[in-house]
Parts: sequence; structure tokens; C-alpha cells
Amino acid sequence: MSGQRVLAVRELTAYLQRLISNDGRLANVWVRGEISNLRRPVSGHLYFTLKDQAAALRCVMFQGRSRGLNLSLQDGLEVIARGHVAIYPRDGVYQLYVDEMFPAGLGMASLALQELAARLEREGLFAAERKRPLPFMPRRVGLVTSPSGAALRDMVTVSRRRFPGIDLVLAPATVQGDTAPFELARALELLGKLGGVDVIIIGRGGGSAEDLNAFNTEIVARAIYACPVPVIAAVGHETDLTLADRVADRRAPTPSAAAEMAVPVKKELEERLDILATRARRGMEHRLQMAHARLERLVKSRGMARPQQELYYRQQYLDGLEQRLLASWQRQAGAREQALQLLTARLEAASPLAILSRGYAVCRRPGGPSLRRSQEVVPGERVEVVLSQGRLQCEVMDVEEC
Repeated sequence: MSGQRVLAVRELTAYLQRLISNDGRLANVWVRGEISNLRRPVSGHLYFTLKDQAAALRCVMFQGRSRGLNLSLQDGLEVIARGHVAIYPRDGVYQLYVDEMFPAGLGMASLALQELAARLEREGLFAAERKRPLPFMPRRVGLVTSPSGAALRDMVTVSRRRFPGIDLVLAPATVQGDTAPFELARALELLGKLGGVDVIIIGRGGGSAEDLNAFNTEIVARAIYACPVPVIAAVGHETDLTLADRVADRRAPTPSAAAEMAVPVKKELEERLDILATRARRGMEHRLQMAHARLERLVKSRGMARPQQELYYRQQYLDGLEQRLLASWQRQAGAREQALQLLTARLEAASPLAILSRGYAVCRRPGGPSLRRSQEVVPGERVEVVLSQGRLQCEVMDVEEC
């Protein structure tokens, strides 16, 4: 042991934990095995062991994950579990922390489909807010299906019955087999680029789960998502739900039901138009009756019966208004003139000129203010005397104080 470092148990366990956590293959691993030693404590967590003929693996599934588990677990049940591997430090053992679990009978293909559906849902392909409404009255309906299948005959029959003469455009594609997904996606793309197509139906008749595989592929789901025209998916029967159904703007249980969604009933539209036309006609007749009644009232009015006399009445009324206006103006002008005269008299009474006219005079230095006391001047100083008429230039001879 010379020079060899001795590790504590926790150090070795932490080292192994880092090794496992850095291994990307163990971060998301699928494991198949038989359940044994299943325990369900009050915490809601599940503890069990997955085993096969040669090995065993401890597993734990926490309550948050096990709550949505649609599976009745029991010892001896063979399952496929997905999760990540980590070491539980207290016991020093590695175990699988399970995120989801399925019966082994589902097969890997079904698990892969569920994983694909979860990924597409995270990307928003199934979001309800992106679903587009179907057109009320489509000019042209696109059909993506097998040209030899019963689904095409059903859709054509229903469409012709509901609205004879409506345009139907077929983009043929096989609906099962290895090439079906590519043909379906290509047919959707062609109809989307064609122009004038208002809604597209993609579908087929019923069949086994394997027969519907083409509609559970990523290429078809993304083709529906990218299509510029609203899409109705009509795949299989009502119990079958494919990726195409989940991505499409509307889902129909059968091709016939899809045709009923897309194509309105011509007779119902005609009846609706008749009702609207009747309402419009009645509304117009009512407005005409109201206008006619108003015209009759105008014709029978006094002005229309004796227009010259009514004109005289109006002129007389205007003359009266004119006289009232003139009288009012004269009253106001007289009152204002009296007020002006009163103000003029008061102003004249207060005027210095009026005082001078009664024999008084104002003595001041030339250009200066009025003198009030004799002490303000000295003998020999020149002063100016302002009379009512004219002025006197004087020299002070003597100053007497009072």
C-alpha cells in the first residue's frame, strides 16, 4: 500500500456517481424485465426489482411519475421501463429511476410511436390554438386517399348527395405499405400548391393498427402541419386515433363523416337564402311603407295645402321679429346714451378747466407742478399763471406768509 491513496466509501461512491452521470447512454435507457419484490409504501413511491434469467436491477418510481401510470403492477408482470441509472449512496447500489413503464406486450414499435407523439406535442403540432376553421362554402375539395378504396367512393357519394356539382380533386396515394407515408405527404404538398383548394380530406377506411401505420409517421404528420389549406383527417374508425388525426385541423371518425364536415347541404343553403331573401324583402317593404306614410303626412300638412298663405304667415312672423329686434336695439342704445351723458357730466364737473372757468387760476413754475404754498417760491422767481383762457408769465415781487 506504499504510496497508494486510501479512499473513503463516500469518495468512491461519488466517483462512481460521476462516471454514471457522464455516460449519456445511461441518462435515457429502456429496460425489459419481470417485476419482483414490488412495494408500495404510504409515500406513494414504487420500489421493485426488474429481473431476467441472468440478472436483477433495483428500480424506483417516484410518486409524481407513478400517479399517471395506467398499468396494474404486480409481481411476475413483464414490463418495459424507461429512465436513468444512478447510484443510491446510502446502500451503495445502482438502480433505475423509472420515468414511464409499459407492458412488454406493447412492443418497441408502440413505445417508439408514443415517444414520437410526445416529441411532436412538445413542438406544438397538436396545439389547439393553431387549428384553423373549415370554410363555410368551399369551392373545391381536395381528397388524399387510395383511388381504388371504399373511402373515395364514400366521400364522392356523400359530396354529390349534399352538393351536386361541387369540385372534387383527387391526389391519389397508397394508404398502407412502405411507400404510403411518402405518397401521402407528396399528395398533400401537391394539393397545397394547386390553388383554389379550400379544404383537404386525408383518410382511408378502417383497418387493423398495422394498416394505419402510414398515418402514424412523422413525415405525414409534418406534411399536414405544413399544409396551407385546412385538413380533415378521416383515418379508420372512431376508436382509432393516429398522429394524423391529432395534427389535422379537424378529425372525422370516417371518410363519410369528413365529407359531411367539408361539404354543406345545397338544399339547406337554398332554404337559408330563401329565408334571408324573404326577410330582406319584408324589410324593404316596411321601409317603403314608412316613407310613403311620411310623404302623405307632408302632402296633407298646412304648408303643402296652402303654400302661399303659409309663406305670408312666415313673412309676417319675420316682420314681427324684425320690429322686436329694432325696438330692443333702440332701448339698449337709449340706455347706453343716457349712461354716456351721465359719465360725461361727472367728468366735466371734475375737470380743472371747469374750475378755472369760475374765476380761479393755477400758479406754477413754467412746466412744473402747481404751487400750493407761498414758501415754495422766492422774490424775483418767474412763475406761470394759468387762466380759463390763456396764461400769464409773472415775476414774484414779494412773498407773504399766512
